[in-house]
Amino acid sequence: MTPENTNLTVLGVPLALKAGANTRRFQQAIQLVEERFADQIRRNNGRQNKELLLTFMALELADELLQLQKQHQDTGNRLEQLLSYIEQSK
Repeated sequence: MTPENTNLTVLGVPLALKAGANTRRFQQAIQLVEERFADQIRRNNGRQNKELLLTFMALELADELLQLQKQHQDTGNRLEQLLSYIEQSK
């Protein structure tokens, strides 16, 4: 017997997740997407279509991801420098 898929809905669109998927994380992600989408609607006073609002939202999330990746890389570089300094001072 195969496990059942989990069904979720995001912005009115039904999604089926594979069995074993971390539904808690997906629910948190859906909540973020729906909050960001509602924010886009408020900022645009409902003047833009759903596709355009979703595109803006995707770009904002992608920009945040790129910034976080750069911060992560910068932190890793600083840690490497610190470890190197500690090892040299021994």
